[in-house]
Amino acid sequence: MISARILVISMSWAVLSAASLICAEDAKPAEAKLMLQRSPVIQELALQPPSLLAFSLPAGPVSAPWIDTPDLSRYREFQFGMNLLAVAKQADRKASEARVIHQRPAVIQELEWRPSRSIGSSPQGDPVKEVLFSFYNGELFRMVVNYDQQKTEGLTDEDMIEAISAKYGTATRPDAKIILFSSLQVYNDSEKVIARWEDPRYSFNLFRSSYQPAFGMLVFSKQVDEQAQAAIVKAIRLDEQEAPQREIEQQKKEEEQSRLEQDKARLVNKAAFRP
Repeated sequence: MISARILVISMSWAVLSAASLICAEDAKPAEAKLMLQRSPVIQELALQPPSLLAFSLPAGPVSAPWIDTPDLSRYREFQFGMNLLAVAKQADRKASEARVIHQRPAVIQELEWRPSRSIGSSPQGDPVKEVLFSFYNGELFRMVVNYDQQKTEGLTDEDMIEAISAKYGTATRPDAKIILFSSLQVYNDSEKVIARWEDPRYSFNLFRSSYQPAFGMLVFSKQVDEQAQAAIVKAIRLDEQEAPQREIEQQKKEEEQSRLEQDKARLVNKAAFRP
């Protein structure tokens, strides 16, 4: 009985040992296979970030698209900052024809220009009737453009805005007025702005004249115009302060001139007088 029991136990132990070996052998190939599969996965994940960066980053610097901005530094062939001689030559005028408006604290001058027109010119000719140039210490800073009434007859505000926008870009419609400073009284009033074209340095303002059914445009250099207006205000104040003294001096000058004329007449008449 004991031998039989020992035999049964020995056979059971052999079966269990064989089963464990079989399980071990079956597990090793699967584990090896799993380990072999993990390596390519890890390698693939490690290679993905550089490939993604390669697509997301540009190979070289990217330049911004070029935009054609309107040139507001000039009106036709007249550019802000031109000196009086250059403007007069361009307009076929003499610099000596410029009017001196103020002499201190800055020199303010004006020059008028009317585009030449031949007799019997066609209605499709230049619509500009006249331009008034203003200079600050000899530098062009402002232009008042008056358009010919006949050449703009029938045109609406929208027609004018469309034509000007084709050259100077998109317009704004500010609720504002502009003052047309000039030695001419007609330009010293304010006009309502119909449309405006501007950039940080220059401003173009379309208006309709209060005195006649015609359009006009005020264009100016913002920085220099501000300086000029400040100088004009000071000049007017100085003129008002000095007005009484100038009147006294003018009266003395007239009295002296009258005395000299009387002395001259006395000499002539005394020599020729016969009782």
